[in-house]
Amino acid sequence: MFLAMLATPPMAWGWDSADTQVLQLDQVNVLRIVYSPSTGGADVQQIRGACPPETVTHTDSDFGPGQYVVQAGFAEGEAAAASWTLPLDHFPLRFELAEMLFATSGATQSTTTEWGVEIWQGSPQTGSLVAAFQSDDVIIPHLTMPPGTSGTIVQFMVDPDDPDQIYVSDNGEHSYSVAFRVIAHHQPGSPCITSPPSTANAFPTTDVGGLAAPGGNWIDMVTGPFCVCGADWTSFQQLPGICTPSGDWVLRSTYTPFGCAPASGACCVGDGSCDVTTETACAVEGGDYQGDGTSCDGINCPQPQGACCIASNGNCVDSEIEVCAAFGGEWFFGETCATYICFPEGACCLPDGSCVEASNPESCADAAGVFQGDGTECSAIECPAPTGACCTDNGDDCFVLEEADCVLFGGSWLGAGTNCDDPSICNPSPCPADVDGDDVVGVDDLLEILGTWGQTGSLPGDVNGDGIINVDDVLIVIGAWGPC
Repeated sequence: MFLAMLATPPMAWGWDSADTQVLQLDQVNVLRIVYSPSTGGADVQQIRGACPPETVTHTDSDFGPGQYVVQAGFAEGEAAAASWTLPLDHFPLRFELAEMLFATSGATQSTTTEWGVEIWQGSPQTGSLVAAFQSDDVIIPHLTMPPGTSGTIVQFMVDPDDPDQIYVSDNGEHSYSVAFRVIAHHQPGSPCITSPPSTANAFPTTDVGGLAAPGGNWIDMVTGPFCVCGADWTSFQQLPGICTPSGDWVLRSTYTPFGCAPASGACCVGDGSCDVTTETACAVEGGDYQGDGTSCDGINCPQPQGACCIASNGNCVDSEIEVCAAFGGEWFFGETCATYICFPEGACCLPDGSCVEASNPESCADAAGVFQGDGTECSAIECPAPTGACCTDNGDDCFVLEEADCVLFGGSWLGAGTNCDDPSICNPSPCPADVDGDDVVGVDDLLEILGTWGQTGSLPGDVNGDGIINVDDVLIVIGAWGPC
């Protein structure tokens, strides 16, 4: 592990930029806190963002293992911050996530740091504080790091499912800022007198790639008679040369801009309802967009028309659904009387192959027939011949055929509507009342029938083959009582 200690002047300042260590972090851990403002609770969850989030930072660090400068002169009570200038249409923005890398260098003990995070409107020097949270080791944990040289990224985000979110509006600076504050060091030292012991504390870090944004990096310094670098919020650009860090804070933030969301408004859709959506989504639904920023309050969307069929007089009227219902009609959305036939009448083909004139779809269906369409006549319709079970002469095979074809094959046709579902249909039992197949019609056969009483389908107890087990089957068994 590479570790270099830079020279430290004899005087200890509140903010001591010279009290630094360049160190190699072989592993970087993550402490993620997901805070729920409405409940005061915290949890660990994944970062969300349906509207594309954006991440801003000044550092060239990838927040992974590598070389960093630990700012060991960072005093208790001081804060490190970064501010970012954004396009005006990104405001108001929703704060999502803040991250900062803390490190220890050759710590001789486990360290605990009480820390806080702050979100600012504008810069921390001229803006206003929007929200601030600090660790309490109950809901928000303190930062605890092991002995040795190590790094931990502190991640703080708001629970995406929480109804209370953090929003930042534009105050004229077109910027927002995020700060991490050391509330209490593990061993604080005496600001402006003695630096916090570097072997007993964790400190914020800067990168080793050079200072890219001196005006975007900030420090809130403690004050005192021996604090020579300054006091309060100061940008790196405003610091005296001997106090200016050589790199940017290893700090970044993620936010969701509101300028990316398309405008929305009231949309009247085809069924007469109103919904607030985008103009594009309204067009996809085939709706009529009422304009950006409109709401459904006060919007009277045209009610859809349809064909209203009135059975009592056989008429068809184009109307709205409420009017149709009031007159006892049946309404058909999107249809017009010019093209829709309310009361079709035509030929009906029955299962036996016959044809019935002047039928309607309902009566045809009740007769298990097939309606041939409005205006059709039996003289122009060739109804299909009925089919039924056709047995080969040896009774080993069964096929569903028309009667004429079955005769041509030399088979035995069992009648219209019969089928081959029953494997014994072509070889019926010589003693159908022998339900259990023991060649004796007796009590056991009656019990079999009673056990399946009322059931339908092809079952052994259906002695007469009418599709239901009932008293008729019992009478057949009684009439055939005795040996088969």
